[in-house]
Amino acid sequence: MPVPEAGATVPVTVWKSQLTARPAGDAADAWLSDFLGQPVRLVHMDEAITRPMTDARSLPGDEVSFADGFPLLLISRASLEGLNSRLARPVSMLQFRPNLVVDGVPAHAEDTWKRIRIGEVEFEVAKACTRCVFTTVDPLRGERDPEGEPLRTLITYRRAADGVTFGQNLIPRTLGQVRVGDAVEVLA
Repeated sequence: MPVPEAGATVPVTVWKSQLTARPAGDAADAWLSDFLGQPVRLVHMDEAITRPMTDARSLPGDEVSFADGFPLLLISRASLEGLNSRLARPVSMLQFRPNLVVDGVPAHAEDTWKRIRIGEVEFEVAKACTRCVFTTVDPLRGERDPEGEPLRTLITYRRAADGVTFGQNLIPRTLGQVRVGDAVEVLA
């Protein structure tokens, strides 16, 4: 079902970015507020609203929507399995909110990729995803893990100069479709 366009745009903040978004409407706000038990406003970005990427790896015309800083996040299933083998209570992939999950590669193989093709789309593998405390929040319960997991364990083996990393940020470089089951071709 398409999101209805309700009136003029409103100012929003996504991390440090100031932009506008279009309200989804009073009915959507009421439903979501009732579900969450607090007043909220649902907004979306239509085709007229853009948020340029600001990362040094971005090219003119690269955009991101409400994501942190990159359009897509990729993690291999083996990377999650490697993490879970170190945890007392395994976590699901949802804990990391990836857009793309790949199978059939060794744990952290994605760390070595520079450019890949999945289905019809070529992606630049822009940078490792630096993880924050939000990874300790269970996505189904909305509760923070009292032991700080999985971030506490990731710190022990995934610490880099920029922070703790897990997964890779991607920028699409061609248009096309990606489907479940498409092969991942490492181009560089």
